[in-house]
Amino acid sequence: MTTLADLEARVGALRSVVVAFSGGVDSSVVAAIAYRALKDKALAVTAVSPAVAQGELDGAQRVARAIGITHEIVNTDELARAGYRANGPDRCYFCKSELYDVLAQLASDRGYEALLSGANADDQGDWRPGLRAAAEHDVIHPLQETTKAQVRELARTLQLPSAEKPATPCLASRIPYGTAVDPETLKQIDRAERAVKALGFPILRVRHHGIMGRLEVAESDLAKALHNEDQITDALKAAGYRHAVIDRTPFASGRLNAALVRPAASR
Repeated sequence: MTTLADLEARVGALRSVVVAFSGGVDSSVVAAIAYRALKDKALAVTAVSPAVAQGELDGAQRVARAIGITHEIVNTDELARAGYRANGPDRCYFCKSELYDVLAQLASDRGYEALLSGANADDQGDWRPGLRAAAEHDVIHPLQETTKAQVRELARTLQLPSAEKPATPCLASRIPYGTAVDPETLKQIDRAERAVKALGFPILRVRHHGIMGRLEVAESDLAKALHNEDQITDALKAAGYRHAVIDRTPFASGRLNAALVRPAASR
């Protein structure tokens, strides 16, 4: 495992950095390391858009305050990109291209030397077209040799509020590839997920299938969810779905990607 001291030395070798900061555990660790190594030469930037779930910005602000790093907010407009709206398997490429275009311009305008992301070693084994966008913008990944489990251990060592935070990817990740992404669908997914979380299910996804919302919950919560099935399906319907079901298969991150065959060049 790469040590905290090693990571600080690597980031400290840069004169100044902008961290793509969602407030999740990965970007929080990178932001904390950047602040420890560079102090006021490190800037955390959080992008907001219709694809970001409500409450995520508040969480990012809390983590940034805990770290002590300077924190700014920018708006991104991935929905203006046809490739993102089309929602092909390369959707994340267009999302990250928008993000890094905005951050690169900010870094250039302010004189920051490098862009950092929280991509970790586990991301290399999944379908991640966003990494191609990062490469095109010369984004540096300090955690690329660090597994997700090790990142969480670093977050605990650093006493970050996000150490145990579940992954919360773009809301468009709930929409099957090939189904167009639009603002109203993103709002509906967000309403549905917040409604079920309010019932006591912190780790979940609402998969969007037109008029049907299909809920996936963590394996540890599946029996509880099935016991409260009527209450949960009523909440999903109140969010705008005509039909609602609870998937009997527990939630697994990256399920939509499992069927994809990656081109050799992207491996």
